[in-house]
Amino acid sequence: MRTNALRAGYPLSDVMAALSARWQPGVALLPATDDDFETHVIVDDPATSDKARKAIHFQEWWVRFKAEPAAHGFVSIGADKARVLPAAREAITEADAVLLAPSNPVVSVGTILGVPGVRDALRETRAKVVGLSPIVGGKPLRGMADACLTAIGVETSAEAVATLYGARSDGGVLDGWLVHTGDTADVPGVEVRAVPLLMTDVDATAEMARRALELAGAAVA
Repeated sequence: MRTNALRAGYPLSDVMAALSARWQPGVALLPATDDDFETHVIVDDPATSDKARKAIHFQEWWVRFKAEPAAHGFVSIGADKARVLPAAREAITEADAVLLAPSNPVVSVGTILGVPGVRDALRETRAKVVGLSPIVGGKPLRGMADACLTAIGVETSAEAVATLYGARSDGGVLDGWLVHTGDTADVPGVEVRAVPLLMTDVDATAEMARRALELAGAAVA
């Protein structure tokens, strides 16, 4: 439905609203932008022998090739024309707390941060911005975040990812950072706490969210 609606010319925010009306998730789901914004990966071109490189769509690299061709970087196609969805910007600037989920810091959270206007909204909001580390014990729990981090020259560690995001007081986006019990991170300007970050069940996941909201100074029911 999503693909067909987009091909028919409906904006992504309208498609998500229609899907939400159907499935009733209980929250407002907003895309970062309604504009075309694609992630492409720079890889070696196997068709040449002179170490030439080419760009392929991220999903082709991720799903078809299972991230096996070494990535040398990522390119956002459409970044020069895209703009943050006004409703998404308002949601950030008017929030009581902003949480960055423990998702891939390069091609998931990083792609959203790459939409023009998103970082500005995060820096302007009066809410505290707290992120949860996707790296536990030097490894991603799922997916291939380590391959993505390596491609941009960032170490696979909780501290390195927090440094990548940066402190809001120093032009980045973070006020707080949760790392898994036993991990450490030292990022000037960012308050770091170690708590269990394994989503073993619903209760454990809810506790992660509660601890993140506490660090953000938001009321927790």
